[in-house]
Amino acid sequence: MEASNKVTVETTVQAPVAKVWEYWTEPTHIKKWNSASDDWHTPIAENDLRAGGKFHSRMEAKDGSFGFDFGGTYDEVKLHEVIAYTLGDGRKVNITFKGQENQTEVIETFDAETTNPIEFQQQGWQAILDNFKKYAESI
Repeated sequence: MEASNKVTVETTVQAPVAKVWEYWTEPTHIKKWNSASDDWHTPIAENDLRAGGKFHSRMEAKDGSFGFDFGGTYDEVKLHEVIAYTLGDGRKVNITFKGQENQTEVIETFDAETTNPIEFQQQGWQAILDNFKKYAESI
């Protein structure tokens, strides 16, 4: 098996860490930002935010042409600081939240999968993170 390639995406959200955390973890909010482009959406989001807890979301093209499930199990949850989880396929994801006054840095590192080029994966995850930033700053 090849050594796993880690990919990092990041952004700085102009909002305090408590708000960023809530918008990142609450299913009501997840459904509103969890897509890479306007022609996709997330009609289902479930989240049991605790070590050992599971999460699941369904991402679909709005025209119904394609969709997939995204989910896994939390390995670590430290309020307003860290969320780490293992995806259904065994890949690891680590997200850190660094709050400083009215802004929060969100850094997401994930194991790349082997189907798509790493650049494609990084662009997709970054697009979702950018969408999150836009959503969190607009509410």
